Amino acid sequence: MKSAPMTHALPPRLTALLLAGLVSLHPGTLPAQTDPAPDAQQSAEPGDAGAYLAARSASSQGDFREGAHWFSRALESDPDNLGLLEGAILSYIGVGDFVKAGQSAARLTELEGRSIGASMALLVRDTQAENYEAILALPDSRKIGNLMDDLVRAWAEFGTGRMSEATAAFDAIARTDGLKAFGLYHKALALAAVGDFESADDILSGRAEGPLVVNRRGIIAHVQMLSQLEQFDDALALLDQSFGTEPEPEMIALRAQLSARTPLAFDVVRSAKDGIAEVFFTVAVALNGEAEDGYTLLYSRAALDLNPAHTDATLLSAGLLEQLGQSELAGETYALLPKDHPSFHSAEIGRTASLLAMDKKDEALAALKALTESHPALLIVHMAYGDALRRNEQFEQAAEAYDVAVGLVSEPTERHWGLFYSRAVAHERSDQWNKAEADFRKALELNPDQPQVLNYLGYSFVDRGENLEEALGMIERAVAARPDAGYIIDSLAWAYFRLGRYEDALPQMERASLLEPVDPVVTDHLGDVYWAVGRQLEARFQWRRALSFDPVEKDAIRIRRKLEIGLDAVLAEEGAPSLQAVANGN
Repeated sequence: MKSAPMTHALPPRLTALLLAGLVSLHPGTLPAQTDPAPDAQQSAEPGDAGAYLAARSASSQGDFREGAHWFSRALESDPDNLGLLEGAILSYIGVGDFVKAGQSAARLTELEGRSIGASMALLVRDTQAENYEAILALPDSRKIGNLMDDLVRAWAEFGTGRMSEATAAFDAIARTDGLKAFGLYHKALALAAVGDFESADDILSGRAEGPLVVNRRGIIAHVQMLSQLEQFDDALALLDQSFGTEPEPEMIALRAQLSARTPLAFDVVRSAKDGIAEVFFTVAVALNGEAEDGYTLLYSRAALDLNPAHTDATLLSAGLLEQLGQSELAGETYALLPKDHPSFHSAEIGRTASLLAMDKKDEALAALKALTESHPALLIVHMAYGDALRRNEQFEQAAEAYDVAVGLVSEPTERHWGLFYSRAVAHERSDQWNKAEADFRKALELNPDQPQVLNYLGYSFVDRGENLEEALGMIERAVAARPDAGYIIDSLAWAYFRLGRYEDALPQMERASLLEPVDPVVTDHLGDVYWAVGRQLEARFQWRRALSFDPVEKDAIRIRRKLEIGLDAVLAEEGAPSLQAVANGN
């Protein structure tokens, strides 16, 4: 079975092993999309039962906007209900309203309630007010987690002007097993914020404490530090080494300024408030992909509230909202970046994905078309436009968009296999097989063991009745790489079926069906295999199941015909070889 290409851009993350030493969570800590914890709820029934039920329903569905509305409504008649307060806090953070989150958190704390959402909302409130002495005096009930608390305390010392105490606090974190990189990175940012770029560079270059791996934002911070030291060639080399030399708006602007020997302003962290925002972002990046998205969102939203210019926190928050199914909120968050921002194209690609998720296809395609005109030199923009057109089944237009993208690649490398694969799919779906095969083979030339390409090309050969032995070899290699991928197991079984090896096809197809239990194509194929081995009653049962899974109309018509007259008669109507003839090699 073929599977269309996926083009998700994953944000950076740390390993689960590192994460294990990152934060210690208090009892009752919750992902933002779940109901309030039982120990946070009161036994008394809320006054407005309708609002209460609507709030819980919105919470269970991860609908932050509706949750914020209904929790607020329910609290009007029951303002001291801990469960409602907790739900309101999480919902307010989800929509990015930390003022209201802080108000609910203050009330929950007065009632001696305790939750991580409340602790974070109050920390953001105190940081916005630059009340660093209050942060340093936080009681245990307001703490969030080991690393988070320690980094925030260090930045609070910085905020009070006690630089020696701040650097000592960062050093203490760096001496903790598994947390060295965190302590050193934030120490470097603090040093740079007070103009000590030499010491900051010593840390990030590895000269002070050994190699230090940082994310994209950390690399840009280091480039800014090097430029302040007038080490422009080193800064350019670091950019090229980290991001390559392909055109990308932010990097183009940085390179132009560095080439002109003009220092870049150090703006990654300018104050203690920015530093605490960076703490929230650091933890969000570490949690991303390891914790639930709703929980990670608490941190990225806090970072963005404290530093509205934090591009990476904007994109991460929007991406998390998108993954949580909050398409409207995701689109609004992506839209925070103005058109003249160097990362506008990334945000606009994300916003159009949200539009597509809301079935606003015309609006999304128009926005992407405009983006190809405003950013004609960006490969990712034309790829995104092609992907959206392909998703809308405008395959010929998608192939044309991919043509433009291919034209921007002077020397294809391994990382470009996905571009040729995507164009191959568009060609295949628009009945341009010769072009499709050439692109599939180009993708394999760039990445010979890529299972998606091996499976799609192998299945296509099987479906066309061509190069069956080569196709089988391709699919077997894909299965070896992805042994639990149901759609690839289906391809293997279908190859056996088309080769007349029905007994070999049966266990593989049954396994594919277990892995893809509601897929109409896999279920239809299972029916065909059952028919071929003489289990006709089971075949008809599977065909009926396949119809219930909403197959495409072309497949549905053929399945209904098989139910009427059987597979043998359908093959005869189609002028295809009979099952017996195929099994005998005729």
